[in-house]
Amino acid sequence: MTTMNAWAFDPLRNQVALSRLPQPAPAAGELLIENLAIGINPVDWKFIQANPLAWQEGHVPGVDGSGTVVAVGDGGDPKLVGMQVAYHASLTSDGSFATHTLVNAERVMVTPVGMAASLAAALPCPMLTAWQAVEKIPVKQGKRALVVGLGAVNKLLVQLLAQRGFVIDVVSASLSDAQAAELGIRRIYRALTEVPESYFAAFDAVGGKNAAMVVPCLMANGHIVCIQDRIPSPVDAPFTRTISYHEIALGALHEYGDREAWKELMADGESLLAQVLAGEINVEEPVTFPFDQLDLALRHSEGTKQKTVVILE
Repeated sequence: MTTMNAWAFDPLRNQVALSRLPQPAPAAGELLIENLAIGINPVDWKFIQANPLAWQEGHVPGVDGSGTVVAVGDGGDPKLVGMQVAYHASLTSDGSFATHTLVNAERVMVTPVGMAASLAAALPCPMLTAWQAVEKIPVKQGKRALVVGLGAVNKLLVQLLAQRGFVIDVVSASLSDAQAAELGIRRIYRALTEVPESYFAAFDAVGGKNAAMVVPCLMANGHIVCIQDRIPSPVDAPFTRTISYHEIALGALHEYGDREAWKELMADGESLLAQVLAGEINVEEPVTFPFDQLDLALRHSEGTKQKTVVILE
């Protein structure tokens, strides 16, 4: 039996441990990826700590990774072997915290030539989430958009909004004027209570309760997009300001998205990766850790909120 190194979940301690597990073989419609880099996201350490999906012992967490296709399942295209790809894995399947990961053959992005594996691994979750968010609202050049919270997702989101001609203001306690200028942001508010204007759209990455407090900042027929959590019921009375409510859940597409949805998302993702490589979208260089220190990488991500990537030799 072929085996591999993996960071496996321990349900008794709600943590991961470096383990030796059987290396999976791809079934029809699957690819086996030899990982070169693993992206760490908040969803990783949150689910390890809380285990909301009742992962069993030996489950391999991790949603983001990049690497080389080393095997295809029955009926797959053998020309895919050797291709460099990035992917976002389902939380319900074994993920990227291993030397090898099985992925759906239709759910990978071919990485552009010249892109480092560490950068490619850092991008799928925040980049595709930002893309889903910006796609929720119609393009209205010159309209004002408010972005609340400036983590990895929203730093990408504001650049996508700027590309579409929106005037962007943000609510952030820490963003500097220089950073704002680099990202195409017009104005920084340090607290939501400072926001005086009515906005066509607002994007909240703090949480459902905070997003509900953002709704009064919208103009009639405006849009609120919840990137973290959701607003369970409309804030306004029926037939008044007629706000459109949107929620984002990238991972849900694994269960509810059809082939066409994934084909479109992966094509859009490849275009975004090309923009990153060309310098048209600015991203921060991730902090890197070796594979045998993945547990430290999780703690670093949680403690610093910096984008963190694990490198496999």
